[in-house]
Amino acid sequence: MGKHRKRLLWSLALIFGLNILIITLVQTAQAATYRQGSSGQAVRTIQEKLVRWGYFDGPVDGIYGSKTEAAVKKFQQKNGLTADGVAGTATLKALGMTTTENGASSSQSNSVDLLARVISAEARGEPYSGQVAVGAVILNRVSHPSFPNTIAGVVYQPGAFSCMDDGQIDQPVAESSIRAAREALNGADPSGGAIYYFNPSTATSGWIWSRPLIKVIGNHRFCS
Repeated sequence: MGKHRKRLLWSLALIFGLNILIITLVQTAQAATYRQGSSGQAVRTIQEKLVRWGYFDGPVDGIYGSKTEAAVKKFQQKNGLTADGVAGTATLKALGMTTTENGASSSQSNSVDLLARVISAEARGEPYSGQVAVGAVILNRVSHPSFPNTIAGVVYQPGAFSCMDDGQIDQPVAESSIRAAREALNGADPSGGAIYYFNPSTATSGWIWSRPLIKVIGNHRFCS
């Protein structure tokens, strides 16, 4: 009788464990699928990538609405995927995104990485303080009423940064730029509150010279 009871307990424990595993796998699969009505950082990352590649021109707000769904369909059609507007495993993989065990998006388009990419592309070879200052300018724009209120929104604003047009944004990121991005996010601002910067030797806009100068760091003039 004791042996039968032990077997029964082991069987129940095994069944319970299998049920937990199945539930976990189902939840992970569900969490790794994004569709109209979804929201969060993963959706924002999807939107950022679609904006970069010209599929999406709506707000990068982390809300999976009808415009995001339409953009995903266009991306899927272009990449030979089922055009259902749902960002599942295959679509996320094509977007260059992976998922962690709990389904959270893991991508190089998080705040630190995106900021570091712009810093590296725009201030490669500049003094370290100048790299931090470029990151600070982006963050100052996020806080300014005349600009989008997210880092992605500022970075992807049309015509804002030349690196978004000439492909430099996709070049390898310098290690110093990653440190500079983190320092800027932690509140460092060598620019003195600037919302613009430019290199006098490469600037093509006459308007930028009208902006009041705050300081010069390396080859960049930082302006209000």
